[in-house]
Amino acid sequence: MVQKVYDVKGMTCAHCVQAVSSELNGLPGVKEVQVDLASGKVTVTSEQALNRAAVAAAVDEAGYDLVGGEAQ
Repeated sequence: MVQKVYDVKGMTCAHCVQAVSSELNGLPGVKEVQVDLASGKVTVTSEQALNRAAVAAAVDEAGYDLVGGEAQ
């Protein structure tokens, strides 16, 4: 398993968390998504490393922005 932490900009409420989680959980190989609303950090656990562009596209589809590189 691979765990990566991403910074997501624009999340302000529980609906935001649900939208981002739902989109990221739809990516192939994703096993778990944990969102820390206060910090904007999103931890994704997957079977193998995810393509950053795919993660960015999923976050964008939810209506938010992936900022910078991976936080960890």
